[in-house]
Amino acid sequence: MSKRKSKESSGANGECISQVQKILRERFCHHCATRKLFGIEHQYRHLLELLKRTTVHGESNSALIIGPRGSGKTALLNHVLKELTEVKQVRENLLQVHLNGLLQTNDKVALKEITRQLHLENVVGDKVFGSFAENLAFLLEALRKGDRTSSCPVLFILDEFDLFVHHKNQTLLYNLFDISQSAQTPVTVIGLTCRQDILELLEKRVKSRFSHRQIYLTNSFDFKQYIRIFKEQLSLPAGFPDESFAQKWNKNVQHLSEDKTVQDMLQNLFHHTKELRSLHLLLMLAVSNVTVHHPLITASDLHEASKQSRMDSKANIVHGLSVLEICLIIAMKHLNDVYEGEPFNFQMVYNEFQKFIQRKAHCMYNFEKPVVMKAFEHLLQLELVRPIERPSERAQREYLLMKLLLDNNQIMDALQAYPNCPTDVKQWAASSLSWL
Repeated sequence: MSKRKSKESSGANGECISQVQKILRERFCHHCATRKLFGIEHQYRHLLELLKRTTVHGESNSALIIGPRGSGKTALLNHVLKELTEVKQVRENLLQVHLNGLLQTNDKVALKEITRQLHLENVVGDKVFGSFAENLAFLLEALRKGDRTSSCPVLFILDEFDLFVHHKNQTLLYNLFDISQSAQTPVTVIGLTCRQDILELLEKRVKSRFSHRQIYLTNSFDFKQYIRIFKEQLSLPAGFPDESFAQKWNKNVQHLSEDKTVQDMLQNLFHHTKELRSLHLLLMLAVSNVTVHHPLITASDLHEASKQSRMDSKANIVHGLSVLEICLIIAMKHLNDVYEGEPFNFQMVYNEFQKFIQRKAHCMYNFEKPVVMKAFEHLLQLELVRPIERPSERAQREYLLMKLLLDNNQIMDALQAYPNCPTDVKQWAASSLSWL
């Protein structure tokens, strides 16, 4: 009987853990509108009021949301749209067009995407238009029904707005802003960018049609608020199915936020970057360690997650190299030290490697030159080494000038963690220039 009970409790516990991971992962991973906004309530009200005037009253508008990467521009917009679409009239009428400067690289591609998102491919058919403006006006005309107030409002969202500025003559921006100022279909253009100087990049004719509404986002919270955000992001909601487990979990989160070592680790992250994406990555790694046998997050989980999230990717690549490739990197390190960062070529690296082999012939196999060349080319493919200038077809590979993309600290740290690295190789890496 007791076995059956324990089985049932562990099953319930397992279900509980998977529920915890599902809730928290959705919170950390997605730009879901259920996530709470921190420190941008004023901007939220401003944007909500602006979009309400378009969706409810049929006004046209334009605005830019400006802020560094990770400051919550997309999250802010998603929250506002979620609140707006809860109104039945808005949900049925509002048309959204999402464009991204990284994907829509010219006006022709952007226009195709606008047509696709407005479901007007059949209306356009094989029609030929004289200009971009004519084509866009036709699309919006097709959406009109009755007078201005009863027309479907169209919301254009331009992510990576600064990349649209580089389109030829800024035709897309000119026409969108022009329509948002004229008495046609109600249109609002919202641009998202991390460039503070974005207005200076706009042409005079485009700038004159822009409303000059700018919403600035900055991560202005202090460390106390950052700790509060940490607690709120990691806590389980009130409606969690297992109340007793939720209380235990939230109590544990409270203890973690008061732990001195956790606070120190969070302070390091806070000084490194205030963006919440980094905090979410850290918490995601910690939550991944939660299991039935380890149901609560500990301080050591957070420290381990911090190490993983801040791990040097290049040092990780070095861990997977062969001993020969490690020796070539050390030879390059010594050449950098001798010639004070001047570029080197393969022949110089090979000569340096040969000097080491002659001194330590008992511990290292003397590889043939083509084998060493192959290892050098592998380092080039991994982008640990790069050529100073683009190689020509006639240039000999051995004499192309190269630069090492690892610094001495990265090399030494990677060697300490390298499995079964020969002692002589480690000593060679740590040696000064006195043996030369």
